[in-house]
Amino acid sequence: MINKAQRAVINTTDVIEKLRLLCLARGAQGIVGLGRVFRRMDEDGNKQLSKDELKRGLEECGLELSDDEVDAMFEKLDADSSGGVNVEEFIVAVRPPMNDSRKKLVEMAFQKMDKSGDGEISIEDLKGVYNVKYHPRYISGEESEESIMNKFLANFEQDATKDGHVTRDEFLNYYSAISASIDNDAYFDLMIRNAYKL
Repeated sequence: MINKAQRAVINTTDVIEKLRLLCLARGAQGIVGLGRVFRRMDEDGNKQLSKDELKRGLEECGLELSDDEVDAMFEKLDADSSGGVNVEEFIVAVRPPMNDSRKKLVEMAFQKMDKSGDGEISIEDLKGVYNVKYHPRYISGEESEESIMNKFLANFEQDATKDGHVTRDEFLNYYSAISASIDNDAYFDLMIRNAYKL
């Protein structure tokens, strides 16, 4: 993955793709590390980065982009022309997309979890497919079945959208982040099949 990204970065002209490849060239931690730096750069805590904060964050990560490339990137990411870029949206834009075989597998897992077929996974859906009886915190009596299921669902949701219902997009977004750090398709396939007993 690292060598492939290092070779591809030379030939790309798209600034978002260039940033993605520069992050991948640093290994799986490149994108994760970029998110940490940007969160730290958000000095006022408004979860928006100004162009200056974006530029400093890129420089701090050692990602060499020209001023014109930073301007073009900021313009692409600031779709609503608010003058700020949402950190989470930035990470999603930079993260490499899942290939079709991975996406299909994640879709199968979602469909298995969505027992009601309403396009969302809720606690009611989980009751038929997720058994907490062997969970250490359930066995010890520290947590109830519902509490453990709520925490499981919360893994897939972003802070701004936590409502106890996991949508298909939230589920795909969660696994897209995991997919970005797994280079081997066979390993990703095995991990999903084992986790959801597909």
